[in-house]
Order: sequence, then structure tokens, then C-alpha cells
Amino acid sequence: MADSIRLASILEESIADGPGLRLVVFAQGCPHRCRGCHNPQTFLSVGGQNFSISKLLDLYRQNPLSRGITLSGGEPFMQAGPLAQLAGAIHEEGGDVVTYTGYRLEQLVARADQESGVQALLAETDLLIDGPFVLARRSLEHPFVGSLNQRLIALSEKGEQLLEDIVTPATVPAVERLHYPADRKLP
Repeated sequence: MADSIRLASILEESIADGPGLRLVVFAQGCPHRCRGCHNPQTFLSVGGQNFSISKLLDLYRQNPLSRGITLSGGEPFMQAGPLAQLAGAIHEEGGDVVTYTGYRLEQLVARADQESGVQALLAETDLLIDGPFVLARRSLEHPFVGSLNQRLIALSEKGEQLLEDIVTPATVPAVERLHYPADRKLP
């Protein structure tokens, strides 16, 4: 597996990309090219900068207040193998992992049979925020989603806690919250 990840950027302290204070890495490359995307500079696979997994882990360790890491983009599942390695290292440090994707969970599960990196990243993700950004359904009020078609999906016990920690004001339209059944094994 690769020991580096091509990133468009890094945000060392964010409260806008998942519950708690988080290190956010923005993967370079995205096949979705959603109209109205706030990160269009991530569309091309070229560009960005390579970072070693150990360098990213060091950045995470530098802030003892970090709850976890958020994998955003671009599309994290284009570099699923190395990002799964990073996510696993964050879990070893006691942190949690939020992964944004323009794919739906059902698409990723179907791909996981053929792509071990996809399988590994799903296994290391605690909370998956899935679905493409849809400009016509854009939401500035709902925490941690860009459009109301996106779903918050807990994939682990830590994911259940992350989901519980997301408070949505009653006046804000709800997004779908799913709990992947514990007895149903991800691929």
C-alpha cells in the first residue's frame, strides 16, 4: 500500500467538519464534480501535495484537544487504501473518524467486494456522510452536511456517539440519520 496521500489541503483545527475539534484532510481528486462544490480545486487528481501518513499522524498528535480526523475532499474513496491506513492509526491513538463521500453507502458496499481499499476505509470510518452535494438542496443551517440529500450514517459504536453529539435545531429541516445494524457486517 502507498505510504503517502495526495491532499489539496489540511485544516488543523475545525469545528465545522464533524463533532468536536478535528484535523481535516482534503483529498485531491474527485469524479463527482458537483455543481456548486465549495472545493472545486480538488476535482483534478493532479495538483495538491503528497503527505506521508506519519506526517499527518504527527499533525494529529500535536493537538491534544483533537477528537478525531475528518476525511473530506475531493473524494476520499479515490485514495481509500492510504486513507484507511491513516484512519486506523487515528483509531490507535483513540480518535474517531468521519468520512465525507459523494458516493452513497450502497455504491461503496457494492465496490468493496472488488476494491480492498474501499472495504478497509469503510471498516475504519465511524461516521459516514454520504451523497453528492446538490445545489438545489443546499443547507447552510444543518450541521455537517452541505445539502439535505446527504445522510449521516453511524458505522461503529464511535459513530453512534458522533451521531448522538450532532444537535440539530428544531427549526432546521432534518437529514436522514442511519444506524448501520451492528449485526450486519460491512464488506
